[in-house]
Amino acid sequence: MLKRFFRFVLKSTFWLVVLSVAMVFLYKKVPVPATPLMVIRSIEQYQEDKDMVWVHDWVAMDNISKNLQLAVVCSEDQLFLKHEGFDLKAIEKAYQYNKKGKGIKGGSTISQQTAKNVFLWPKRSWLRKGLETYFTFLIEKIWTKTRILEVYLNSIEMGNGIYGVEAASQFWFKKPASQLTQKEAAAIAAILPNPRKYRANPATPYINSRINWIVKQMVYFGALDFKTNE
Repeated sequence: MLKRFFRFVLKSTFWLVVLSVAMVFLYKKVPVPATPLMVIRSIEQYQEDKDMVWVHDWVAMDNISKNLQLAVVCSEDQLFLKHEGFDLKAIEKAYQYNKKGKGIKGGSTISQQTAKNVFLWPKRSWLRKGLETYFTFLIEKIWTKTRILEVYLNSIEMGNGIYGVEAASQFWFKKPASQLTQKEAAAIAAILPNPRKYRANPATPYINSRINWIVKQMVYFGALDFKTNE
């Protein structure tokens, strides 16, 4: 009986690994049609008897403003091009902050957020964190940095039922993501910590302060150079 159980566990683990690797290879080239969070939000809308909103328009990296690519990196993960999926200093800072009990601060990189958004569920747990680490390792090894950022920008939540930069750009500024100005890009990046609460346009004083900070970081950071990392 015990042997059967262990055999079942081993087989299940083997096929889960095969399936996960296959999915990562598939999404290396194929657009991600939907994420677990999109499905969860739709179920929440249905249960709360709200209007069903699900806007998600995938666009290639060439059709995403360089301003927006830079704004998101400067806002979320300035070491994105240098690390291999994990920013240990940021994780340590988040751990120390959370120990004080004043709130919850994340130390996740863009790679980790991409792994979570595309393959996992949003609720925090040790199981999810472990799987997030596993998928982050996979996408860092199998995808390029350009692909990771492309998938991230097309998958993240950017408003109530709004997913990805094209839908966000049309929703907040009535224009395609390829035409976003520096300040508009910074405005979208500024709401990422809580996109269902914050507004990119018109921006509140708090969001305006974040926009100004992000724009300064963009000027200081300079252009994104993916070639040295791929």
